[in-house]
Amino acid sequence: MARQKKERKTPEWVKTIRQAYQVTRKARPLLPLLLILVFAIVMAIGIGIGLIVGRTIYISLMAIPFAIIITLFIFSRLAESSAYASIEGQVGAGASVLMSIRKGWSTTAGVQVARNQDLVHRSLGRAGVVVTGEGTNAVRVMMTDERRKMERFLSGVPVHEVLVGDGEGRVPIRKLQKHLKKLPKKLTKSQLREARARERSLGGAKLPMPKGPMPNMRKIPKR
Repeated sequence: MARQKKERKTPEWVKTIRQAYQVTRKARPLLPLLLILVFAIVMAIGIGIGLIVGRTIYISLMAIPFAIIITLFIFSRLAESSAYASIEGQVGAGASVLMSIRKGWSTTAGVQVARNQDLVHRSLGRAGVVVTGEGTNAVRVMMTDERRKMERFLSGVPVHEVLVGDGEGRVPIRKLQKHLKKLPKKLTKSQLREARARERSLGGAKLPMPKGPMPNMRKIPKR
């Protein structure tokens, strides 16, 4: 009996980069030419330096990894921009961004939902609870209700409010992750575990996520 060949499982990082490439190329059809151009320019600079110092082959070989790194860096920036553009304006875009933060944060999406598609999400991390709202200015009332609920239920845990969007008093969706990560850490690891155990009992509403893919930016090579 012939042995059946086992299918090799594609590594997760390969899937992530492939997905990011597809999203970015859809938004920027000239992506392949741009990346080739960046690589070629860096190599040309390396060869030029090699000719000047009289060590063309050595410098050219040294330029190859630098060209790859710079090309990947440019790709990661374009991929990040395209990923945000693909979900911007969709219902649940803020939740998609929040839930892509894997390290140190857990997010319950749609803890409050209005008929006009105003949404409130709840995130918990070392900085405390972050109540995030997206939608019209009316969502502020829902955010206040959720903040008071958290202050009663998780007494002693700091509660922050973040309103997603463009304009005064709002945090752009592209800066939402950085905003959360910059919040000062107030809870110890044991306090965070206790808060999460209590927070899980609250549950939360389910809502549809944006159809546009949101690649995990931590897995895209940035340097």
